Amino acid sequence: MVQTDSQFKAFIRFVLDALRDIAAEKDEKIRTAKMEKVLDNLQKTLED
Repeated sequence: MVQTDSQFKAFIRFVLDALRDIAAEKDEKIRTAKMEKVLDNLQKTLED
């Protein structure tokens, strides 16, 4: 599967937005849960 530059940039925007959301989270438990979700989604993307 070949991605265009704009598709790759959209993916990076998604990851950056998710990481910024996590960084802004004050509650440690919620921050950890959000990070686990992002990491899980990235791992699943690699496995597809």
